[in-house]
Amino acid sequence: MTPTKTPTALQVDLAKTEDDLRQIQRLRYDVFVAELGGTGPHVDHADRLERDRFDDHAEHLMLRDLARPPGQDVVGVYRLLTQSGAEAAGQFYCEDEYNLSVLKSGGKRLLELGRSCLHCDYRGGPGLMLLWGALSDYVSAHQIEILFGVASFHGTDMNSKAEQLSLLHHHYRAPQHLRAQAIGPTASKMDLIPPDAIDRVRAMRDMPALIKAYLRLGGMVGEGAFVDHAFNTIDVCLILPIHAVSARQRERLARGKPRRG
Repeated sequence: MTPTKTPTALQVDLAKTEDDLRQIQRLRYDVFVAELGGTGPHVDHADRLERDRFDDHAEHLMLRDLARPPGQDVVGVYRLLTQSGAEAAGQFYCEDEYNLSVLKSGGKRLLELGRSCLHCDYRGGPGLMLLWGALSDYVSAHQIEILFGVASFHGTDMNSKAEQLSLLHHHYRAPQHLRAQAIGPTASKMDLIPPDAIDRVRAMRDMPALIKAYLRLGGMVGEGAFVDHAFNTIDVCLILPIHAVSARQRERLARGKPRRG
């Protein structure tokens, strides 16, 4: 993959070295553990790394700021797990939380997106859209037909997110042939309040930015949420068929430019 360069010092490329991967895992520790309170057996507190067994079977898209010191220049990441990578790992990452049989049996080329995060100094700027522009190139090169993965609300109190979760359930659920199902003892229903009791403007305003971005592209959610106590999150399964992304949106993503409105 040819690095995506911008007029600034930002550059997007795939990780190639062990140092790249360590920087990625250190950024994930800073965001998911130090900032958001995640923990679990995958966390290396001594070296400040957040890592798991899927890292060795995935590709890692990384945003660099070349103005930062070497070894500290990775400021954004996305983990990309293809079907062949999942086969090598024994499963997709989110199969611990969702039954993906409807997706896996559909005959489409799948790509699981995960561990997306940005350094706190790069949120609200062009960083995420630059990553998405490079992701668009990756999807085209690998002829991916469906993107999916879990996206999260911070915290584990379902009632505090009732309006947002209910909005997703009532208005953004995927059709049955794409609707992954939450599983396990912490799987929970998302239809916590009736549709006529939802303030849609407020619910969308309070939705996590990443989830809003997927919805604007045509993304949908699976059935139910998964409460991840180790990561201190409520997870929803987002599903984005590539054909749902308009040509105009694809062009914007390919240029790494944000969508207006």
